[in-house]
Amino acid sequence: MKKKNYSFPSMFEATGENLNYVSKDLINGIQIYDEDQSYILGNLALSEGLSPNKAINSAPNELDYRLFLKAGILLSCQTNNRPLTITTGFPFSTYQIYRKLAEKYILGIESIDYYPGTYSNKKKAKLKTQIQKVEILPEMIGNIIALRAGEANADGNFFIVSLGYGTCEAVLSTDSGIVHRTAASITGMQYAVDLFMRSLSRKYYLGLKTEKQLDMVFRNDHIILDRKKVSIVDLRKNVLERYYQHVISPVLRRSFNDSDFEKADRIYLTGGGALFPELIESFKNEFSEIASVEVVKNPLTLTSEGYSLNSIMLTGGDKSTAIGLDVGNANTVLTQYESDKYESFKPAFS
Repeated sequence: MKKKNYSFPSMFEATGENLNYVSKDLINGIQIYDEDQSYILGNLALSEGLSPNKAINSAPNELDYRLFLKAGILLSCQTNNRPLTITTGFPFSTYQIYRKLAEKYILGIESIDYYPGTYSNKKKAKLKTQIQKVEILPEMIGNIIALRAGEANADGNFFIVSLGYGTCEAVLSTDSGIVHRTAASITGMQYAVDLFMRSLSRKYYLGLKTEKQLDMVFRNDHIILDRKKVSIVDLRKNVLERYYQHVISPVLRRSFNDSDFEKADRIYLTGGGALFPELIESFKNEFSEIASVEVVKNPLTLTSEGYSLNSIMLTGGDKSTAIGLDVGNANTVLTQYESDKYESFKPAFS
């Protein structure tokens, strides 16, 4: 069994035309229909869209959530269209509100209309879906499952901080479960990107660039503006330090007390924010005397991998039907296991 991760930017845009031969494969050429309207998603929206975007922490009945969810299911059926068991989730702040709504919606998906002509000579097609079981978890539980039951094989007590785009979350995990008192959910990397965007706009014309497009640039060392290469290294360092000092640190001080650090001396960082050395350094500066700060091996896929492991448990160990789907604000990530027995199995497209 081989584990595979598929990831694409959580961005979409409506389009009035079918795009032909504009990508090399499905992951780069996702075009899906919703109520007869066509939408381009992910990398295709970045390359062909004029102003692609996504709402933050959208509800299960909103258009963007429906599109990214269907795209994830479509990707999972490239090599295997057996009945699926799906685990997905939401931040602590919205989990209770959206859990039942999401479960009902996912179980009700019977087919997905899409356009494979973006990467082949095929016309509009329909994928008949088979979804047998769904479980909705808090995102942090997905991360903890991945750490404890996945490759990291973490044990004992530890803190985990997920630096997501829409939400930053933190909690103390013990062998007995999470300590709910320590759970925190605050604004995510969007705060830093918004500071970045406003600072740039004081000196440069940003055109039609959306906040989500600037988030992609935020990871680089420069941006092209007015046909000039503009360094953003110092600006990014400044806004990330402000984000940590004004948003993250005060909340962690309220959530984690001295007695918590007597129980645990490890802090795991995950999520897209864990890729920025400036943020990692801020954590180390604050906690180096009482806890080690470690970036997980796979910060962008940890949540979906935990979801996938949960789905495998729900199927009684049948990895070929289990998927984990993290519909994130920055990226949508699918994790599934491919069985050699079914790798050549063609999906039931009609």
